[in-house]
Amino acid sequence: MRAVAVAKPAGEPELMRLPVPEPGPGEVLIKVVAAGLNPLDWKLADRARRGETADEAVYPLIYGVDFAGKVAALGPGVTRFAEGDPVFGQPKRVPVGAYGTYAEYVIAAEDGVLAAAPESLPLPLAAALPTAGLTAMSMLDAAGLVAGQTLLLVGAAGGVGSFVTQLAAAHDVRVVAVTRGVGEHEMGELGAADTVDARSGLPVDELREAYPEGVDALIDLASDPERFAAYAELVADGGVAVSTIGAADPDALARRGVEGVNFVVSPSAELLARLAAEVDAGRATVRLGAQVPLADAPDAVARSRAGKARGKTVILV
Repeated sequence: MRAVAVAKPAGEPELMRLPVPEPGPGEVLIKVVAAGLNPLDWKLADRARRGETADEAVYPLIYGVDFAGKVAALGPGVTRFAEGDPVFGQPKRVPVGAYGTYAEYVIAAEDGVLAAAPESLPLPLAAALPTAGLTAMSMLDAAGLVAGQTLLLVGAAGGVGSFVTQLAAAHDVRVVAVTRGVGEHEMGELGAADTVDARSGLPVDELREAYPEGVDALIDLASDPERFAAYAELVADGGVAVSTIGAADPDALARRGVEGVNFVVSPSAELLARLAAEVDAGRATVRLGAQVPLADAPDAVARSRAGKARGKTVILV
């Protein structure tokens, strides 16, 4: 099969030919239609190349953690899926690099992060969902918001932020989106009730004036501890402040009646199925930036690493 991988430690991603993997007991072989490109792809590859992964990486190390495709073969004992089923999700994670999704075939565990693909999306768009969508749904679960409450969302214009905005707004949560240059019209199309530009500095005073009683929750996808603490000052007593990069100080926040959460996503088939249901109900969709063929994936990875990618990129396999 064709795959984009690095051949050895410190190597660069390249298109190569590798054997098609065979599903073992409880495993499913998927013919990949498309893989979603995430910054996580090259970050995981970089960590593996530096020997920083918890499990020993294997080489060639195949890129990619998100996919959509069709079931091609079943390992012994598989009962949840049948050949030909359209599915999406994430592959086996161990050993690192053995089952990346920038490949014509990938192995996933039947009881792993694998679910029926949304019926309302073509498979290439479904490939853009798993990492960003699962993270968004998990963070909203952690924030515990209900209809009528207000969410301050920092980093709202990115891949995860766009899903948080859509999903929260669809459940009647008022989203206050903090972005860097992405305007009110674009964020409003995603469901944001208010958009604040942070390019000229922290807009804390502006937000405090607009929301003098505070917000019910903060989800911050971008800020360092100092900036996170400044935004968290806007959370009302009894609220929740969530950081995705470990910037929250739970003890300090607890002293003023705010729950601090340093969020780590725990992907599951159940959460993935919920995500598919939200998409099929029209409460979220994919805003696609680019579709590139597998042979061009190394260039797409380089653009992502350089911060030049715009919108969600999927790799067509």
